[in-house]
Amino acid sequence: MKTINPYTEEVIEDHALDSREDLQRKLERTAKAFRDWRAKKPEQRAEPILKLGTLLEENRDSLTKLMVTEMGKLIGHAQAEVDLVIDICRYSAEEGPRILRDQSRDVDQGRALVTFQPIGTIFSVQPWNFPLYQVIRNAAPLLVSGNAMMLSHAPNVWGSAKRLVELFQEAGVPEGIFDAIYADDEDDLSVIYDHDSVRGVTFTGSAKTGAIVATEAAKRRKKSMLELGGSDAYLVFDDADIERAVEACVFGRFHNNGQVCTAAKRFIVQRGVYDDFRDAFRARVEELSLGDPMDEDTDLGPMARQDLLDKLVDQVKGSIDAGAKAVIGGEAPDRTGYFYAPTILERLEPGMPAYDEELFGPVASFIPVADEDEAVKVANSSRFGLGGGIFCADEDRAIRIAKHRLDTGMVNINGYSNAKVNVPFGGVKDSGYGREHDEYGFLEFVNIKAITVHEEK
Repeated sequence: MKTINPYTEEVIEDHALDSREDLQRKLERTAKAFRDWRAKKPEQRAEPILKLGTLLEENRDSLTKLMVTEMGKLIGHAQAEVDLVIDICRYSAEEGPRILRDQSRDVDQGRALVTFQPIGTIFSVQPWNFPLYQVIRNAAPLLVSGNAMMLSHAPNVWGSAKRLVELFQEAGVPEGIFDAIYADDEDDLSVIYDHDSVRGVTFTGSAKTGAIVATEAAKRRKKSMLELGGSDAYLVFDDADIERAVEACVFGRFHNNGQVCTAAKRFIVQRGVYDDFRDAFRARVEELSLGDPMDEDTDLGPMARQDLLDKLVDQVKGSIDAGAKAVIGGEAPDRTGYFYAPTILERLEPGMPAYDEELFGPVASFIPVADEDEAVKVANSSRFGLGGGIFCADEDRAIRIAKHRLDTGMVNINGYSNAKVNVPFGGVKDSGYGREHDEYGFLEFVNIKAITVHEEK
């Protein structure tokens, strides 16, 4: 399997694929290591995760360059990603033992103990857009809670996967407790699903593949957690601070070269401020520069792979052919690298890709609406329900809409932010189920076991 630099289109490395025997051997090693790992106290399991945070900090520059080279992430965004995973390690190590502490209940017969016990190996299938974050947001709480993790990373970032395995072991995580497989064939992956030690599956990626993963897990009665992307709607009302909204929304749409599940993708704008918002958004987009992701002055790097670029080209072309208008952009520039020009589309209608589908790249969809009811209707018309946002001067109104009217797992009000270590992360509808981060990341894959002690009366 070749990994290719999306900026230069040059081959970085050839990776050997695991055989079925390799996969079986790794699974057996992980199952054996789990028996000792689960017996440790959470405080003991937290120690190497804390050490991992230190190692990530010490290796910040090399990890940053690896991510930029493998998937075209801007160097500043890569540095921020390393900082985030350091925070996740420290939060998991410091808060995990408290979250996993036994609880007591008074019952008629005596007393009951609620304890949180690991279940086994968790098969973690992760995407390429955040090569460190997607993995460590899974691994840190899973390992502190006593589980083992078998990673299947996206093939275009297998260099990052290999480096993570090295760092986990250097931090003191026993061999096998965190491991990675290098396979890309469904028949080979059935070895993972079938193994008795694999008790859960967590997946981040497309809704189509997520359905396959969930089906494979369900056929074997194994729990799954899915984060399947989104087409996040950002509602801009007449009383919004337009300058503030534009600044947040431009970042929210074009961060990580537009390749973020929780990116601001659809901009549903009340007609009274539609022209002002669109024109100010366009002016800001016109300032964005495409170029070398290693250059700190670059605003947009390449997309991660040729096939991803091709899909975006088809989605935009299909929308324009159906009547949409490109306010700016709308094509891939003729240059080396998997670049797509920053784009704004308007005149969108249901049935167009830019209205119905997730556009995973630097393309913003603009939809004017008359009022709050229409804004909510358009926002909720998507089959996705990951995140979203509201720009409104009346904070109480914004919170009411966020709580009671938007069908999503997360909402930003008067700003844009992505993941926070102490805030739950996840969605509804075709965006999946389950939660990561905060205490919920520790409790998704544990056996919440009740032990009742009967006492003599």
